[in-house]
Amino acid sequence: MLQVKEITTEYSGMKALDRVSVILKRDEFISIVGPNGAGKSTLLKAISGTVKCTSGEIYFMDTNITRMKGYNRTRLGIIHIPEGRRVFPSLTISENLDLGAYRTDARTSARDSLEIVLKLFPILKERYHQHAGTLSGGEQQMLAIGRGLMSMPRLLMLDEPSLGLSPLLSDFIFEIIKDIRQKLKVSILLVEQRAVEALELCDRAYILESGRIVMSSDREVLMGHPMVQKAYLGTL
Repeated sequence: MLQVKEITTEYSGMKALDRVSVILKRDEFISIVGPNGAGKSTLLKAISGTVKCTSGEIYFMDTNITRMKGYNRTRLGIIHIPEGRRVFPSLTISENLDLGAYRTDARTSARDSLEIVLKLFPILKERYHQHAGTLSGGEQQMLAIGRGLMSMPRLLMLDEPSLGLSPLLSDFIFEIIKDIRQKLKVSILLVEQRAVEALELCDRAYILESGRIVMSSDREVLMGHPMVQKAYLGTL
């Protein structure tokens, strides 16, 4: 479904990603794990089209999207929920969700998608006409995910969904992501610093350090690897 082939990205001449390759199959859940500054968010931005690749190629559904504009990637079903939530604070929950359903395919199914979102996040239904800027951080994260689901994604990319949330709210968000995967059958690419949760949720994972993939394998293999246990799971 998604093939990232040896892409390199740069900021002011410094490499953020160095020949990174990632493969994600249809209905698969992939996690990207690594320390701060490893290039995890940059990888998602390169896939969604907000960061340009200086070399390498990206394919989605057998289409080369490397030079494609970001909005056209969204039309293909690549939905990126960035770090920091980024809801429209002056708009209501209703209006934020409605903006998510702007793809042609999504617009025709907006009513059904809205029902799904409000079942996943009952608090959004309770506060449906409340302005997004008055919501708590956790509620804004729910809204950001809900808005992404309104777009009927083929590929849902989540960047640090637990960032800034309490442990209790973080656990709730991870349970929701698990439900999304099971009930909606959408392919998911998750960037998350909470490595235990990221690995427990996924089918496979990539370890990204200093802009390079240093390891990739199935969840069970990585969780049992001494280096991963020591560096990311704190079990050695």
